Amino acid sequence: MPGRKRSAPTDSISSSRTTRATRSSSRRTAPKNDGNDAIPDLVKEMVVEVRRGQKTEDPDIPEPPRKRKRPGEKPAKPSKEKDTGDDSNGEQDIEFEDVPIPAPTIQTMVRDTDEEDDDDDDDDIQFEDVNINGTGATSRYEGPKTLDLDLTAHMAALTQKKGDRRKALGREEKDRRIETHKVHLLCLLAHVELRNRWCNDPKVQGALRPLLSQKTVGFLLPRASLNQFSRTESFKRGLSEAKEVFKTRFEITERGLRRALWAENLDQLKDYKLPPDTDTTRSKADFLKAAQTLTGSRDVGAQLFCALLRSAGVEARLVCSLQPLACVPGAPAMPKQSTQNPLKPKQPSKAEQYLAAMAKHETKFSPSPSPGNTTIPRSRLGHPDATAYNIPPLLAPLVAPPPTPATKIPIKKIKNESPHPVYWVEVLDHAHQKYHPVDPLVTFSQFNTRVFEPPSSDLLNSLTYAVGLNPDGTCVDVTRRYAKAYNSKTRRWRIDGLVSSRNGIKGERWLRSALRRYQPLMSDLVQIEMNELRAVELGEPMPRNVGDFKDHPVYALERHLRRDEVLVRGAEVSGTVAGGGGRLERIYRRRDVRVARTRERWYRLGRVGRLGSDDEEGEGEKDGGEGSGNPVYIESQTEVYVPPPVVNGRVPKNKFGNVDVYVPSMVPKGGVHLPHEKARQAAFILGVDYAPALTGFEFRGRQGTAVLRGVVVAEECREGMEAVIQGLEDVEVEEGEERKRREVLRLWRRMLKGLRIRERIMEGVDEVAEAEAAEVRNAEMMGKGKEREVEMREFDAAAGPYADDDEDDDDDEGGGGGGGGGFFPPTNLDSDDEGGGGFVVEEDGGGGFLIE
Repeated sequence: MPGRKRSAPTDSISSSRTTRATRSSSRRTAPKNDGNDAIPDLVKEMVVEVRRGQKTEDPDIPEPPRKRKRPGEKPAKPSKEKDTGDDSNGEQDIEFEDVPIPAPTIQTMVRDTDEEDDDDDDDDIQFEDVNINGTGATSRYEGPKTLDLDLTAHMAALTQKKGDRRKALGREEKDRRIETHKVHLLCLLAHVELRNRWCNDPKVQGALRPLLSQKTVGFLLPRASLNQFSRTESFKRGLSEAKEVFKTRFEITERGLRRALWAENLDQLKDYKLPPDTDTTRSKADFLKAAQTLTGSRDVGAQLFCALLRSAGVEARLVCSLQPLACVPGAPAMPKQSTQNPLKPKQPSKAEQYLAAMAKHETKFSPSPSPGNTTIPRSRLGHPDATAYNIPPLLAPLVAPPPTPATKIPIKKIKNESPHPVYWVEVLDHAHQKYHPVDPLVTFSQFNTRVFEPPSSDLLNSLTYAVGLNPDGTCVDVTRRYAKAYNSKTRRWRIDGLVSSRNGIKGERWLRSALRRYQPLMSDLVQIEMNELRAVELGEPMPRNVGDFKDHPVYALERHLRRDEVLVRGAEVSGTVAGGGGRLERIYRRRDVRVARTRERWYRLGRVGRLGSDDEEGEGEKDGGEGSGNPVYIESQTEVYVPPPVVNGRVPKNKFGNVDVYVPSMVPKGGVHLPHEKARQAAFILGVDYAPALTGFEFRGRQGTAVLRGVVVAEECREGMEAVIQGLEDVEVEEGEERKRREVLRLWRRMLKGLRIRERIMEGVDEVAEAEAAEVRNAEMMGKGKEREVEMREFDAAAGPYADDDEDDDDDEGGGGGGGGGFFPPTNLDSDDEGGGGFVVEEDGGGGFLIE
C-alpha cells in the first residue's frame, strides 16, 4: 500500500505476549495521522485482496509465520525476502512508520439495477481503475461530498400505467341498450322454442331410440308398485346409463352458443368474423342429420339427449341459459383484437424453452454393475479419515417408456369454450314430483344444481335467464334454482332487476308480459315447483360484502339508500357488516325503507302533510334541494289534498289565475276538468267562469315551463261546453274541406290556361310534318355528336400525356367542366331533356313561336 513501510519481524518464533506488547507500544508512541483515518475501509479490503492474489500467483513467496509452532517442528529461518502477501492475522505483527500519505482516491461503483440489495456479490459490481501505487501531490482531506441521485427513471419504471378508461354511457345509449336487450331476449326465446319443437319430431326420436337398451328403459320407467325410494334409485340408474351411452357415442365437432358482448367502438366490428367451427345446424334437416350421425356442437348434443329421453317416455325439459346483450352499463365489453401479425409464429415461453433445452441435453444412464468404480476420493485438511468416504453415485432416473396409445378414437376438442353448459336437460322424478338437471357432455353431472353457474369472470357464459321448455311448449323461469346469489348478484343483470325510476317497474312488467304466452296452466305440479323456487329465493343467505347489499330486495344498508329513501323510526336491525375503515354498519330490512319527499313533491302527487306529523330526520337536506334542513315526509305522514270547492259556478284559482290539477283527485268538488284544446274558446263563447288547468311542468335542462291542458268549469256547464266544443270541431272540419276545394279549383284553372295557350300556339301547324322535321333534326344532332367524338379522340392522341393535365385544370378552374377555357361546352347526348319547357326547340331561335 502506498505510503506505508514495514520492517520484517526479527524473530519468527516470538511469543504472542511480546507481539501484543510491541503493538501496544507502537500505538502509544505513534502520533495520530489524519491520512490513515481518512482511508476508507473498502480500500483496505481491496489491498488485502490484491495481496492475496499476488500470493496465489507467486508460489515462491513463503507463508507468513505462525503464531504457534506445531509439536516437533523445527524453528524456521527468517526470510530474507520481503513479503509481498499479507492477511488480516499477519498484519497484526507489522510496525508502521509515519510517512506522508497522499489524499486517497475515492472509489465509486455503479449498480446494474436499482433493485439489487446491498449484500450482492462482488461479481455484480463494476469497479473503476484506481492507481494504488501512484504518488501524487499531497492534498488535505476535503470532507464528505454531496451525492446527487436521479431517481426519475426508477420512479417512472415503478409507476403503473393506467389502463384505458371506458367512456361513461349517456341516457340515450342506456335506453338503446335496454331496448336491444329486450329484442335479443325475444329472439333467443323463439330460438329455444323452435329447438324444443324439433326435439318432439318423431323422425329425430326414432333415430336416437336404438341407443337405449330395454334394460335402461326399464330403469327409466320404474314400476308404480315400488316404494318412493326404489323408484327414485331406479330412475337415477337409468339416467346414469343413458348418460354414459350418449357421452360415448356423441362427438363434439362444432362450437356452440356463447355470451354476446357489446363492442366499445365500430372498429371492433369491421373485421369481426365468426369462428370457422361455428354450429351449422340451422334447419330441421340439419338437426335430423346430426341425430343420425351423432355429431355437432354440445348445444345440439344436449338437445338430442332431451329428444332421446322423450323417446323413452321420460318427461324431459330442455333448459337453456339465454345469453343476450347486457342491459346494464357495467357489463364486460368485447375483448380487443390482437394487433400481432397472425402469420408470425408464436414465440415459445420461458418454460417451454427450458423444457426443450432439458429434453435436448437429457442423458439416459444405465445402472453400473460395479458401484465401486464410480467413487470419488475426497480429502479435507484436518480430517485424515475423509479419504475413506465415498460419495454415492448420482444416477439419472430411468425414463419410463411411453404409454401405449389407447384404441379409442380421439375426440376433437373445441378450444376456448366455457366449462359450463348453455343447454342441459331437466327430468321429472315422479316419485318426488321434482325436476332434476342432467348434463351428459360438459359437466357430466346429474341431480346437482351447483355446477351450472359460471363465475363472473367467464366472458363466454353468463347465467342470467335460465328457462326450461316443456314438451308442450310451455316455459318456466328456473334461474333461481341454479343461481347461488340470485338476489344479490344475478338479479342485477336482468331486465326485471333494474332499479331506475324510469325503467324498474316497466322492466318487470315487460318480462311478465313476454313470458305470458309461455305460461303453463296451473296444476299441482306447477304449484309445487313455484313454491320450491320461492323457497330457494327466500332461503338465500345474507350477503357478506358491502357491494352485494346495493339494491338488494330483502336487505339494505343506510349508505345505499337513494336520495328519496329513508328508514322508518324503529327500523329492525338484522345484523352488521364490516364497512370501510373497519367500522360496522347496520343491516336493515328492505321493508323498513320508505320513499320520502318534500311538501312540494307530495303536493304534485296530490298529497299534503298531515297536521301534527313529524318530519323524518337525516334526509331533508339531501332530498330538498332548495336549502339545508328542508323536511321530508313519508306517505304515512301525508293525506290526500282536498281543494276548495266550486261555489255558485265560480272556480277557485291560485295567484296565477290557474287551477293545479296534477292528478285527477285535485279537481275541485263541484267542478269538471275538460282537457280539450278548444275548451277555453268554448267557455269564452258561453261566457261561463273557468280556470286553465295546470297539469305539470315541462323541463328543458333546469328550466321548467308550465303545461296548461284544458279548463276547469262548474259541473252544470259540462253539457253546454261539450256541445260547443263539438260545434267548433265541425266548423274546423268544414273550413278544412273548403280550403281543399279552393286549392283543387286553383290547380284546374292553371291547367286549363296552359291548354288554351298550347292550342293557340299549335294553330295552322301540320303535326305530321312537324314530327318528321323533329326526327331529321335529331338525326343531324346525333351525327354532329359522333363527328365531335372523333375529333376529340384525335386531339387527345396528338396531345399525348398532357391531355389529362389540361382536362384537370379545366375542371378546377372552370367550375367542374361547365365551360370556359375556349372549348365547346359538353353536350349530354343521352339525355332526353332538350330544354324549351316542353316545346320544340328551333335551331334559328324564336322562343318556341313561329317566325314569319
